[in-house]
Amino acid sequence: MQPNSRRGPQRIVVPSRNDPFLRRFTEGIGGPMGRHAAPGIVSPGFFTVERVLILFTVVAALLAVLVKTPCRAGGWNTPDHFYAACYSDWPELFRTRGLAEGVFPFLTEGSFFEYPVLLGLLAGATALVVPGEGGTALRSLQYFDVNAVLATAAWMATVIATMRLAGRRPWDAAMVALAPAAILSVFINWDIFAVMLATLGMLAFARNRPVAAGVLIGLGTALKLYPVLILGAVLVLALRTLRLRPALLAFAAAALTWLAVNLPFMLRDYESWRFFLTFTGDRPAGYSSVWFAWNLTVERAGGTGVGAEFINVFAYLLFALACGGIAVLALRAGRRPRLAQLAFLIVAAFILTNKVYSPQFVLWLIPLVALARPRWLDFLIWQFFEVMHWWAIWMYLAKETSGGAAENNLDSPYYVLAVLGHVLATVYLMYRVVSDILEPDGDPVRRGGVDDPQGGPFDGAPDRWALRRRRPVSLETHAAPAKEAQ
Repeated sequence: MQPNSRRGPQRIVVPSRNDPFLRRFTEGIGGPMGRHAAPGIVSPGFFTVERVLILFTVVAALLAVLVKTPCRAGGWNTPDHFYAACYSDWPELFRTRGLAEGVFPFLTEGSFFEYPVLLGLLAGATALVVPGEGGTALRSLQYFDVNAVLATAAWMATVIATMRLAGRRPWDAAMVALAPAAILSVFINWDIFAVMLATLGMLAFARNRPVAAGVLIGLGTALKLYPVLILGAVLVLALRTLRLRPALLAFAAAALTWLAVNLPFMLRDYESWRFFLTFTGDRPAGYSSVWFAWNLTVERAGGTGVGAEFINVFAYLLFALACGGIAVLALRAGRRPRLAQLAFLIVAAFILTNKVYSPQFVLWLIPLVALARPRWLDFLIWQFFEVMHWWAIWMYLAKETSGGAAENNLDSPYYVLAVLGHVLATVYLMYRVVSDILEPDGDPVRRGGVDDPQGGPFDGAPDRWALRRRRPVSLETHAAPAKEAQ
């Protein structure tokens, strides 16, 4: 019998008992939950975990709107929206890409949009519901508000999907609901919609529905590239267990879904469709990437930075090497890694090697961190450095676009330090996840006889193939007492 396959309600893991960091801060609200309480078995009344998480997300979304208040009141103008740290791509694209004049990306003849098809359709559809004409300040505000409402709904769906993926640890989804970096960056661009589709795809796979998972991941990839990376984790686990059918179904469904979305626009106006690819390939190092930080440092010292062609080659090469290392780790580890652990490592490697790191890209990692390394201390350390980077990028852009008073600007060395902090904090999380893979006894998710709550067809599956033979590891060998898991 697979672990946790019994029917009926099960105890859920309580953060005040299970998390060493949170346990220290519960005295003001009565201390940790008592050992004789039975959360998950005894009804909590109206305030279920799901409802509390939705409430958390609503409060966080209101705080996210509050962050944008200077721009909502005074308009999105350069450099003021950088100095006030309330920048958003939504009103900027609304004015500068013709959305305010009725241009519909990928449908209006001769229009070009530097994002994938599904995101362009989303941008155009939300512009249609804004009343009036022209790119006035009022219409820009209304366009922002429409997208903010939809993004909040996508945020809620992501939180609930993460909660259901977490199995007996539903409170880990509070990381997604309350992440400081999410509050600061969720209303910058449409990334939260891709995050929602990727998380729902993982949930479908965890429920042994690989075709539905592939459809959702295919839709996410048609909106932003990163969701397809999750299939890399599926592939590695399929190789280790030799359960290839679910992986093949997920890959096929994702590919067919992506083609179904993209092919009509490829045939209708190929140049408009491929503009995203050419724009991505031709652009130089983007803000906050390691490549941009390197160029900034070298050029400040009087040297010459690297160009787009060099970065295109070596960024993909480094990412491929990182993926190879992750695959070797997964196939050589004494116990099969969890799907969320591998997905986090792959997406984090992509973020670190990519030629661009926009502040909202942190959203890609937050649900994966909650599932791969649900420890609040590690999470908050990482969030601290991401918040510092969020602040630094706006102050640096303010300097670059205005040349204003020196006391209001951030010089490039400090900006590079903020980028380095983000990089090292992400590497630290990757190190902790790798440590859990190599020493599964330290993985908080696997206590109490749990194997892989996100693994779907791989959960509890025996190893069939690995890079070196090891003695089979029983789930019971690594299972901590149930009492310890509470």
